[in-house]
Amino acid sequence: MQKTYNWGIIGLGKIARLFAEDLAKLDNARLSAVASRSQERADAFAKEFGAAHAYGSYEAMMECPELDVVYIATPHSLHHENTLMCLNAGFSVLCEKAFALNARQAEEMVNLARSRGLFLMEALWTRFLPTTTKALELIQADTIGRIQSVKADFGFKAPYDAESRLFNPALAGGALLDIGLYPVFLAYLMLGEPQEVHAAARIGATQVDEEIGMLFSYADGRMAHLHATLRAHTKTEAFLYGDKGTLHWHTRWHEPSNFSIIGEDGRPHNHYFEWATNGYSFEAQEVMRCLAEGRTESELWPLDKTLGLMRLLDRVRREVGLVYPGEVEG
Repeated sequence: MQKTYNWGIIGLGKIARLFAEDLAKLDNARLSAVASRSQERADAFAKEFGAAHAYGSYEAMMECPELDVVYIATPHSLHHENTLMCLNAGFSVLCEKAFALNARQAEEMVNLARSRGLFLMEALWTRFLPTTTKALELIQADTIGRIQSVKADFGFKAPYDAESRLFNPALAGGALLDIGLYPVFLAYLMLGEPQEVHAAARIGATQVDEEIGMLFSYADGRMAHLHATLRAHTKTEAFLYGDKGTLHWHTRWHEPSNFSIIGEDGRPHNHYFEWATNGYSFEAQEVMRCLAEGRTESELWPLDKTLGLMRLLDRVRREVGLVYPGEVEG
């Protein structure tokens, strides 16, 4: 008989709502507990999504007796603290991206999970989407040949609010960790660790990066051209240029979308996908598959990959001199 996994959610914002909607569509998942810093908010969320337990603090949820795994959907600045708390309570964790503020924090999170034999995964949902799976299959089948360069962007015009998570430096606001992570992830997934990292940022009034451009170069001459901005709507597309053709990932490429393969004949061959969820179901399914198989990491996005991505993000930040308040260099 298939086990039903009891989920908890910490942080009840927009992304938590989308995740909860998707959990409700999975036969082997149950939203059991939710936690907010507001009891009223927790009660309302639990009532809407049928959770049995609602907690007015994150710490209180650590006493919930029936949880199998906790999804952390708080701001970036709390991921390290919240993950350590859940791991120390004995819970497996799916932690929203960006996984932490920096590689030092990420290493502490990973080391604790490994020492305790608990499952831990970064909720980098794009990695688990059918679009990404199919794209990797086609690339491995030499459909576009060897990738020569990657080009990706992500931008939208965010309403300015100095206290919001996008613009507040205390919440690790800015373009890089919120949306710039996606183009960086794509370059890292397809080309690996670059030899050189070049970056320039537009720092706003609150001292966060409101726009950032990145150029990665590799020892063999290949390159990645990446861009993220909170100041304008961009097409949010991605291109993988191979020596036999191009994979054009249509807008918005990081979420459930479609792509075209443009071969040497110059004609696009389109790949379409059907979606029954918001797209977060795929990462939740991966977590439960790993738990069912007794795994403490996903082989699709192992913790060493998460650490590599965090170190790369640290390199980008060093290039533009971006340091978050209270951050310890590591």
